[in-house]
Amino acid sequence: MTDLEAKKIVAAFETKNVHTEDEIFMYTEAMDHLITTTNDPRMMMHLGGYYYGLRKFDLALKYYEMAAAFDYESANECLGYIWYYGRTGEKDYEKAYKYFSAAAKRGNIVARYKIADMYKNGYYVEKDKEKYKAIVEELYPLVKRARNVFEPLPEIFTRLARIRSEEGNIDEAVKLYLKAKDFLAQRIMYNSFFGDLNIMKWLIEDLYRLSEPDEKHVDLFDLYYYLLEPVEISFYCFGKKYTVRSEEQDEEVVIEFNGQWFRNTDDFFARAKIGDKLLTEKYFQITDMRIVR
Repeated sequence: MTDLEAKKIVAAFETKNVHTEDEIFMYTEAMDHLITTTNDPRMMMHLGGYYYGLRKFDLALKYYEMAAAFDYESANECLGYIWYYGRTGEKDYEKAYKYFSAAAKRGNIVARYKIADMYKNGYYVEKDKEKYKAIVEELYPLVKRARNVFEPLPEIFTRLARIRSEEGNIDEAVKLYLKAKDFLAQRIMYNSFFGDLNIMKWLIEDLYRLSEPDEKHVDLFDLYYYLLEPVEISFYCFGKKYTVRSEEQDEEVVIEFNGQWFRNTDDFFARAKIGDKLLTEKYFQITDMRIVR
């Protein structure tokens, strides 16, 4: 395989959302070839991120460590995540702190708020809630005018919203959650990463503990709230009407949409599709969502 052939395989792969086993094999082979011939840490991170999204964390670790050997900033951030959450089966907060600190020293905002989390929880460092709050407050001005949906605005805003809620400033907390929700929804539309879906789920839980949901203005991600109990919800997408419903079966609530059944809201948001597109990709095309009880 030549570099040109490998680049063509990678480019073709990344124009599609659904791939065959052969296409996946050729893509990973092409990426490995380019990594070997170029020693480009960006490619190492790209392939590591691909495996991380597939939850193949051992392989993600391999490529992140390769990129870290080139002192690539985001590699330290990603290695911090792997050890913080124990993605490969073992949590190691000392390693997480080491990698996050290496990235934070170079201005990495994600690493900085994860270090704040470590102070909040007392992971490796002594628990210090005030230091946690101080770091989050420092980061807020750095992201509050963010425009790129992959900037960590939702992560900072949700943390600050919880702080404001604890301080009794509910109105400001709700505003922060709503801004984070809109920003994160657009990010998920471009890349339905399981980590972002989890953030959205937790955001919705926190938001609707503070404020009553408005049934006249329901959007796609409000289904994290409504589908927890039996309900039927209709909406339109490109002029066609669709219905999603949840019902109780064997003391659990399951979800039906477009002829498919889903175990829970996590399963629904990960797999629900219209045609060959994930429902989350249709965020801006979903209109007139109504609750039918």
